Amino acid sequence: MLDLSVIILARNEELHIRRCLENILPVAKEVFVIDCFSTDNTAAICREYPRVQVIQHEWPGLYALQFNWALDNCPITAEWVLRLDADEWFMPETLEELKAKLPALPPDVTGIIHKRRHIFLGRWMKHGVYPVKLLRLFRYGAARCEQRHMDEHMELSRGRSVEFEYDFVDENLNDLGWWAHKHVDYSSREAADIEDILSSSAAASGIDGQAGRKRAMKERYARQPLFWRSFAYFCYRYFLKLGFLDGREGFLWHFMQGWWYRTLVDARQFEKQKKGSANTER
Repeated sequence: MLDLSVIILARNEELHIRRCLENILPVAKEVFVIDCFSTDNTAAICREYPRVQVIQHEWPGLYALQFNWALDNCPITAEWVLRLDADEWFMPETLEELKAKLPALPPDVTGIIHKRRHIFLGRWMKHGVYPVKLLRLFRYGAARCEQRHMDEHMELSRGRSVEFEYDFVDENLNDLGWWAHKHVDYSSREAADIEDILSSSAAASGIDGQAGRKRAMKERYARQPLFWRSFAYFCYRYFLKLGFLDGREGFLWHFMQGWWYRTLVDARQFEKQKKGSANTER
């Protein structure tokens, strides 16, 4: 067992939470599930495990606010903290890598970067956007979650990060109706995030590696023409980055997440612009 605390933000995650807990508990000293008053069996399932603490806390409106609240209020006793979503899990070789490498890291290493492997409709999306490299594991007190509407990353306040070899997996088991509804909700937050980018030229300073490069690309994307940019992004992922090699599941993933969703974000911005113009004319 590692000197590791895990923080999971959850609401109505009975479909995923057992898989997540049973995957990470063999290496974790303690797990804190911050439950937003689930109406399903999420909390009951979590309480079946002795080293899992359920802490209920109202959703404050942003992921970063909830996660940073957890950092400040959970009785964390471990040296390392892992940010994990309920629908995510670590591959067996990743867990072995953690056990082999984490205890031997020098004190100046305060963050660990892993590759995220996305599984959609049961298939690994090997092309288009993989690998997305994210800092999810850090020494307690050395990182905070940045305040954004979407695409929040962990920012190190001291030390440096290193990259591990193996992946963690994002595999949501809900159906496409749930997925589409979630992304309709996401679109308004994404549009607000893009508006923030357009109103500020400040770059994300504490973001590591590929996440920082991804943020810079998002800032360039935000300044491209509405609707054209979502089409171009789909073509980039599906054709240039070989997303078509992932079969029918790959087409649906890149079409829905890379074009439909991005077009919906553009439509949100377009709607806001039209309302603003109408108010100006009055």
